[in-house]
Amino acid sequence: MPPRPDATRPGRMSTPTPMPTSWPEIDWLSPAARVDVAPPPGWYAASKPAVDYVLAVVLLALTMPLIAACWVLVKLTSPGPGFYTQTRAGRGQRPYKIVKLRTMGHNCEARSGIRWAVQGDTRVTAVGRFLRATHFDELPQLFNVLRGEMSLVGPRPERPEVIAAKNLTEKVVGYRERLRVRPGVTGLAQVQLPADTDLSSVRYKVVYDLYYVAHESLWLDLRLLGATVLKAAGVKPHWLRRLFLLPDRDAVARMFRSTLNPPPPPLEPESSSTELAPA
Repeated sequence: MPPRPDATRPGRMSTPTPMPTSWPEIDWLSPAARVDVAPPPGWYAASKPAVDYVLAVVLLALTMPLIAACWVLVKLTSPGPGFYTQTRAGRGQRPYKIVKLRTMGHNCEARSGIRWAVQGDTRVTAVGRFLRATHFDELPQLFNVLRGEMSLVGPRPERPEVIAAKNLTEKVVGYRERLRVRPGVTGLAQVQLPADTDLSSVRYKVVYDLYYVAHESLWLDLRLLGATVLKAAGVKPHWLRRLFLLPDRDAVARMFRSTLNPPPPPLEPESSSTELAPA
């Protein structure tokens, strides 16, 4: 599920997955490297918006009472609106307004400024911690899916201000290419890695995003939706990989290296990242 200044996941009730401190296959890359990746052709790419729409209608019908109850809870426990909207970069970096349940104090960035949140962030309300732990705050994004701005599964959408402030398109290899598909409510990077906290964490998640872009399919999307439900219930990423046959770090790194143009030199055997797989 996507992080944000009101969308990162500090102060969660469950223990966060630690971000690996190094990934040799990725850390050596120069920001000048380029990737060549595109969604696979076929029937699913053309029909995915219709599949998303139908599933979003069904999910909204099932979750509207829960969304309404959470909205009331937010309104009763902290001043400000129950929902919040925020500009995000969509497919092709086109801006749109994301809709979520508010989990931080109203207008908290007027005091803190725009920044990634950290674990234990004091801007997150008590109810907000519960909403983030259960991922209930993400449910209103189903309206973005109905509007065709998002997909149920895809890369996490970032704020244009953060992209500009951190210069992500220039410093992170493949950052633009990750949004050759619509951003998602959930995704491969979201169920395997924790929220962004620095440039390295963004770089690692982009590698997973590009794996998804290159392997987008109905079967992968169904597995990721199932993994998202179990992640919200507290299942750890390594179990999600096993249960839903998700790619491990070595597979993701191999695919990413294969997209680099020109191709990179081979790595020494000791550079393998097998021991660095997330918990």
